[in-house]
Amino acid sequence: MSVNSAAVRDSSLISRLARQFGVQCVVVAIDAKKRGTLSWEVVVDAGTTKTGLDAIRWARTCADLGAGEILLTSIDRDGTGSGYDLDLVKAIADISGIPVIASGGATRPEHFLAGVKAGAKRRPGAGAFHRGELSIKT
Repeated sequence: MSVNSAAVRDSSLISRLARQFGVQCVVVAIDAKKRGTLSWEVVVDAGTTKTGLDAIRWARTCADLGAGEILLTSIDRDGTGSGYDLDLVKAIADISGIPVIASGGATRPEHFLAGVKAGAKRRPGAGAFHRGELSIKT
């Protein structure tokens, strides 16, 4: 299961879910918006509400509370086709100590490779496949 806004509003939800279902079932989605050099803010409600939370600190808190993975979306890169925010991915992967799923902006094979090098364990690219920017050749 994945939680985002509800976890920000009540962080104890992460621990309760981890106890009930196990950490392997708890994915915390973090939507992050750049606010300065190597600084990102957590946003909720589909990126429309600022929280004041530092995304890097929030990722560490989520891991400490029992999240098994982080689904990380760069609000600034999502839908741009310019690749992941690699500084964000690296910072979150380094601090959290749990697998990071990088999301937002990847449309080319080199974007996915760069995501791996930045520390992402998984790199979805559904939008690029749906729009025909990438294809799986058989």
